[in-house]
Amino acid sequence: NKGRMVRLAEYSRDCLQTLRTETGLHYDQRTQGTLQLFRTQAQLDGTGTDIAVLQRYGVRFELLDRAGCIQYEPALAKVHEKFVGGLLLPGDETGDCFKFTQNLAALAAQKGVNFRHGTTIQKLLSEGGILKGVVTDAGTLKADAYLLAMGSHSPKLLSPIGINIPVYPVKGYSITVPITQASGAPESTVMDETHKVAVTRLGDRIRVGGTAELAGYDLRLHDARRRTLEHVVTDLFPDGGDVKRAEFWCGLRPMTPDGTPVLGGTKLRNLYLATGHGTLGWTMAAGTGCVMADLMSGKAAAIDMEGLTMSRYGTNAGAVVAANKLNGATSRA
Repeated sequence: NKGRMVRLAEYSRDCLQTLRTETGLHYDQRTQGTLQLFRTQAQLDGTGTDIAVLQRYGVRFELLDRAGCIQYEPALAKVHEKFVGGLLLPGDETGDCFKFTQNLAALAAQKGVNFRHGTTIQKLLSEGGILKGVVTDAGTLKADAYLLAMGSHSPKLLSPIGINIPVYPVKGYSITVPITQASGAPESTVMDETHKVAVTRLGDRIRVGGTAELAGYDLRLHDARRRTLEHVVTDLFPDGGDVKRAEFWCGLRPMTPDGTPVLGGTKLRNLYLATGHGTLGWTMAAGTGCVMADLMSGKAAAIDMEGLTMSRYGTNAGAVVAANKLNGATSRA
C-alpha cells in the first residue's frame, strides 16, 4: 500500500512543480523537506520497512541523529532531550492548501471554468450503462463525462445508482497558531511519530494537524483533541507561537481500508471517480488531476494504475476493469 501511495505522491509533486512554474501560483509554499521525528530509539530502529519503500521508488532520504535533526530544524535545539533522531525527506514540499485552491480556482475561472457555489446535488441519474445527469436544487446538469470527487460524501451519491465504494469519513483536527518568535518556529514540516501529528510552517503561522476520530459525519469540535495538538507544538517548539490565539478546525478525511485512493472508471462508462485520499488529499491532488485528465481524454495514465482503481476491491470488478482498459488506465511507457 505504501508503494502505491509513494508512486502517486511522487508523480503528484512533479505535476505540482510544473503547475507552479507555468502559473506562478503562490500559497506560502516551502521546498525544504519534511522531518519525521522519533522520540524513542525503538521508533528510529523501526524505519527499515519505510526506508525499503523509499529506496524502491528512488525517493531521497536521510536518516539523522539528534544533531542532524537540530541542524535541519534549529529550533529543536532547545528540546534536544525529547528526541533521538529523525528521517528527513528533503524532496518534500509544504504549503497552504486553502490559498492554493483559492488561487487556482481564480486562474481556472479566468480560463472559463464555471463554479456553481451554493448548489446542492440531490442525486445522480443513470440509465443504460451511462450517467444521464446530475440533479441539483438548481436544475439537472448534463455532460458527456462526469468526475465524482466528493471526498467522504462520495458513497452517498454512488450507492443509490448501484456503485458501492469503501470510503468512510475519519475526522481530523488542526490548530493554526500565529508565530510569535520566528527563530522558535519550525522551518518546514516536522512529523511527530509518537503523536502522529504534523507541525508545519505556513508563512507567519504554524499549522498543527493530526488525530483520527471515527465519528461519522459529526463536525463538532472537542477540546481534548485541541489539547493534544497544543501539547505537541508547545512541547517541540515552546517559543514558536501563541496557542491561546490558535484557530481550531476539523474536517473529514475520506479513508479507504487500504489507505490508497480510488481513481478511474466505474461500471457506468462516462462516470469517473477520484476519492478516498485520506490524509493525503492535497499531497496527491495535482497527480490525481493529471491522471483523471488523461483517463477522461482516452489516454493512458502517466503512472502505473495497479492498485489504484476500484477493481482492487472486487466491487463491480469486471465492469470497472473493462472501463479502465477502455479509458486507458494502464501504465504509459
